[in-house]
Amino acid sequence: MKVIIIGAGWAGCAAAITAKKAGAEEVVLYEKTDMILGLGNVGGIMRNNGRYTAAEELLALGAGDLINITDSNTRHADIDFPGHKHAWLYDVNKIEPIVKKYLLDLGIELKMLCRVVDVKKYIEKVVGIYLSDGTYDEGDVFIETTGSTGPMGNCLRYGNGCSMCVLRCPSFGPRVSISMRAGVDDLQGEREDDIYGAMSGSCKLCKDSLDEDLVKELDEKGVVVLKVPPEDVNMEKLKAKVCQQYALKEFAENVVLLDTGHVKLMTSYYPLEKLRKIKGLESAKYIDPYAGGKGNSIRYLSVAPRTDDMKVKEIANLFCGGEKGGLFVGHTEAICTGSLAGHNAVRYVLGKPLLILPKTTAIGDIIAYANYKMMTKSGRRNRYTFAGAEYFKRMQEIGLYSIDKEEIRNRIKELSLLDIMNQKIV
Repeated sequence: MKVIIIGAGWAGCAAAITAKKAGAEEVVLYEKTDMILGLGNVGGIMRNNGRYTAAEELLALGAGDLINITDSNTRHADIDFPGHKHAWLYDVNKIEPIVKKYLLDLGIELKMLCRVVDVKKYIEKVVGIYLSDGTYDEGDVFIETTGSTGPMGNCLRYGNGCSMCVLRCPSFGPRVSISMRAGVDDLQGEREDDIYGAMSGSCKLCKDSLDEDLVKELDEKGVVVLKVPPEDVNMEKLKAKVCQQYALKEFAENVVLLDTGHVKLMTSYYPLEKLRKIKGLESAKYIDPYAGGKGNSIRYLSVAPRTDDMKVKEIANLFCGGEKGGLFVGHTEAICTGSLAGHNAVRYVLGKPLLILPKTTAIGDIIAYANYKMMTKSGRRNRYTFAGAEYFKRMQEIGLYSIDKEEIRNRIKELSLLDIMNQKIV
């Protein structure tokens, strides 16, 4: 059995792990750049709000490998910042090689600097993929986790110009929608004003460019909140944010800084001359994106229609995860959807029934809920995350939110799903 995964962000890595643990002999992970994890290299926030519940569900399901890795590389645990409780911040400067080694130790084959540009189809199946250099590779089942950002023209058309973000599409080539190449029309998220896509929700500042006392406080506490001068408060900018869990007035009235190895600035962009008016930030410098004073990358322009088992509609052997699988926000959400896609890819090849997680789990519910909402115009204007906004409210209302590890584990056990993604099924 050969499982081919396109895109080595958190979702792709999670899919590779669960496919391998389910018993796939060959798991090949294709990545167009020279680093895995994608946005994980500048993210860093885990376990905030409902993501705590989802992380513990993953562990109980037997798909918590990446949660264990981020937990063990945490710089700050159990911190609060506006609208968010008990967050854990992993070190973005250390995480990538650790995850890469873990994948290799499992026997997963990594194909780096390999951009997949097309597919070969036979009836309703993908039989192989083509790379930008003309190379062709065949597999039994395919998983697309290419994300929803890029190519560069989308940042120009729908945003404030190419910002040379961590995805580095000018250097490594544009993202290609594999599902569209297979003949399935992608869905697109919208903003409130009917413009497609939404801006990434944070920037990174160079630590060495900030005031020493401010850096010391960040290193000790993990979070610093600074007041924005009244004349610079801009509520309208919140509408453009992809991360609606941070679209709170506190994030317009304050500058929220988190220590993830870099200094994570919780805003899509902030004009540099205004940022430098704030005490401690007089010499601040952006390191991701370089255009953080003007704009950020545009996301949610390429979502594959799929069923709740993460299979792409109309294609028998193509699965998806992460942002490719819905208007999801966050690493935890990517790991959840990618894990299910990888597990079900093996089930598909074996002719076994595909796993759909019950709606009595937070993971199963968000997958189903986001899919339902994606089919409506109003739903395409929202984003879905365990960490806040619409879906976290839903979690609380229907009793899915919990930080009690034993309660969460028992929830999975009562559904006879304990460790299901850690078992070899071949």
